[in-house]
Parts: sequence; C-alpha cells; structure tokens
Amino acid sequence: MERVRPYSVITSMLTGIVKSNITMRKSAFASHRRSDVRRWSDGCSMEKMTRIAMSITVIVTLLCAGFPLQVRGQKFLKMAQHADSLMTERYRRGNIDTMYITRPLTKWTVTGRLNVSGATLGVEGMDEGSRYKTEMNADYKSTLSVAVNYLGVSLSLALNPAKMMGKYKDYEVNLGSYGNRWGFDFIYQDAQNFKGWNETEGAPRIELPPEVLTLKSLNVNVYYAFNHRRFSYPAAFTQGYIQRRSAGSFMLAVSGQGQKAVTKSDYESVLKVTNIGIGAGYGYNWVPSRYWLLHLSALPTLIVYSNTSLKVNDERTPLDYHFPEVIITARGAVVRQFGNMFAGVTMIYNFTNIGDRDKLSVQNTKWRTRLLFGVRF
Repeated sequence: MERVRPYSVITSMLTGIVKSNITMRKSAFASHRRSDVRRWSDGCSMEKMTRIAMSITVIVTLLCAGFPLQVRGQKFLKMAQHADSLMTERYRRGNIDTMYITRPLTKWTVTGRLNVSGATLGVEGMDEGSRYKTEMNADYKSTLSVAVNYLGVSLSLALNPAKMMGKYKDYEVNLGSYGNRWGFDFIYQDAQNFKGWNETEGAPRIELPPEVLTLKSLNVNVYYAFNHRRFSYPAAFTQGYIQRRSAGSFMLAVSGQGQKAVTKSDYESVLKVTNIGIGAGYGYNWVPSRYWLLHLSALPTLIVYSNTSLKVNDERTPLDYHFPEVIITARGAVVRQFGNMFAGVTMIYNFTNIGDRDKLSVQNTKWRTRLLFGVRF
C-alpha cells in the first residue's frame, strides 16, 4: 500500500480551494448577476481566501509535525516497556530459597522515615598518678525522609527541620546498601555541639560547655552473609524482601574508622584515630508469625591496624596498641506487615574501644534509630 504523504494532502486541499473559487467566479460573471458577483466579491475576496488557505496550511502543518513526535513517543514507550521487563526479570530472579525469602509482588514501595541519631566520646586514663575520665555527648539529630523504590532502584530525600531553622549546625551523611549476600554502612559526622563533663580523682566534676569539642568521624562497616539464600538483611532494613521463615547466618565483617577530635579550653589537644578491623559475627531473622519479623545481629571485629596519636600544645604522643581493641557493629529491627503496608523500627549501633585504661583509652559510640511506615503498590 502506498504511503500517504501529509504534504500531498495539504497540496490537494489548497488546489481544491483555489479551483472552487475560480469556478464560482466564472459562473457568476457568465450569468451576468452582477449583484451576486458584488456580494461574492465582498464576502469572499481574494484576500480572505488567502487567509483561509494560510490558516488551513498552518493547522495541517502542525498536525503533520505531530506525526514524527507521535512516532518518537511510541518508540520511547517501547523502549521503556523493554527496560521495565528487563528490570522486572532481574528483580524477580535471584539465587534465593523462596520457601524462606521472597520478593514483594508489587513494583513500587514508598516509605516515610523518622531518623534519630546520637554520638558519645569517652576518654579515660591516668595523669600524674591520678585517674581522670571525660565524657562528651552530641545533641540528638532528627531528620524526616521519604524513599521511593521501583524494582530495587531507590531514591530518597531527607530534611532536618532543626537545621532548616538554623538551630543545628552539625553535618552528617548516612549511606547504606543492604543485600542478601553483602552490604555496607557509611557514616560521616562533623559535629561541634558536644557537651559533657570531666572528672579527676580527688577533684570535683567540671561541666564542659558546648563548642569545647569539635569532632569529625567516619565509620564504615562491610558484611558478607554466608546463608544469603535463606537469610535476608533487606527484609529487616529496607523491606526489599519478605522473610517468610526464621533463618540465621554467619557473617564476615570488615570495619574502618577515622576520627579527629579537637578540644579547646585552657590548652588545645588534637586526637587522631585510624583503625581497621576484621572479624565475624552472626545475624538472625525470627518470624514468629506471617506478619512479624524480629532481627538481631552483632559483628565484632578485632583491630588489625591502628594509628592513634594525641597532640597537646604541639607536643605529639603516639598511643601504643593494647590488645584487645575492637570495633563492634550491632543491628536490630522489628517490622510488622499489614497487607501491602508495613511499619517498624530499626537501630544501628557502632562502638569502638582502643587504648589502655591505665594510660589512655578512647571509647566511641555512634547510634541511629529509625521509625518507618511504608506502602507497596
């Protein structure tokens, strides 16, 4: 079948209009109906016909210009459908035991979250025969976030109301990726709102005001789960899977920590810490019923590399390694299913202990609690 060309249609229409105009004018003159001719000339002048023809040309041209856009739209739609089918196949396919864990039947998941986090820095040691202890706590940080997940691809937005109102000056980044086989947590904090106290043996406690301590810290934890076909971290923390039966898994873990703490009072002290730990742990998902999931895991790692130093008034003192020095990462979660909706609470806890209490020891604690509510569709 011969393809119809849009511009041929325009030419035919214009030609028909012009021919009709000429025929009607000849007929009017031949019948000597000058009054009719006069009325025809007044109502359908050549100028008016030209405008009509131009208007038709513009309209038809716009319609014809829309044809290629429609074709492109159809091509884009086909490409999107093809990409969606590939993503769906990849999302559904997995090396899992479906008697224990499954994917949700829906493609979309929207989750609202309330995040609350805090940090504590403790220092303990001996100074000229007297024991001292210092503890500093950062103000709690609260954020609201919304995450949209489509076939395993997620996009989230977080807001800190206190920071938007100028009441919170600290900076914190939390990144996490949880898979059945492996995953990681990445936490960076730049905090200046620590306040606490100092106790020295034989002396009264001294309250330490805010902005005495400035802390920059980085915590990274990576895990590998051996029983990843039956045990699912995402089921507890991102709801990308559903745990149908109780299961646990032994895990390997690698932890890293970097820290710089600057204290300014009567003198300035700078504590720098770099630690890398390797260890193993265990995680368990308990499913008491089809609607509930309880998770608990602990990943202790022994520090195999440590570079810690304390500088006071430009005098640097390296701190010797004291066994055992550890980095512990613990996680917990409680999740309740309501058909295509779910709600729960999760928690991540990082603890580091380095040094010798009879000389100088440093304890770091970083935690985050998350309340969540989500809908699948």
